[in-house]
Amino acid sequence: MIGVAPGLLHPDLPCRRPELAVLCRDILDALDLGGGAFDLRVVGDGEMAALNRAHLGLPGPTNVLSFPAEDPQRPDYLGEMAVSLDTVAREAFLYGQPPRAHLVRLLAHGFLHLAGFDHGPVMEALTEQAVDALALTDARLS
Repeated sequence: MIGVAPGLLHPDLPCRRPELAVLCRDILDALDLGGGAFDLRVVGDGEMAALNRAHLGLPGPTNVLSFPAEDPQRPDYLGEMAVSLDTVAREAFLYGQPPRAHLVRLLAHGFLHLAGFDHGPVMEALTEQAVDALALTDARLS
């Protein structure tokens, strides 16, 4: 399930469930995680700051939070993720990246955490592999 916070609007980023669903499925396919179920909540900085404090005890918003599933009854369920479009837009500007490409990068990063990957060279390479794979079909990523 994909949920989007009410009133969330960023002109350079997908903010509607159907477009986000296609984007997530394309990312999962690029990461060879296709078929995995997940829950995604797309939020603004205010809600992300609350999630960050509640789950990690950290102040302020972050870009993405991932909560891997631990349900042996649902082996196809990857887990839950939250992404702040406010932070994505801000970071894309700061890093000089197309906003959509940065969103793909963060979603791929989050999905890899859900699949059990930790930070490091393998995760970084797989994340960039997903960004590159989607860039081949989406001119808005470059």
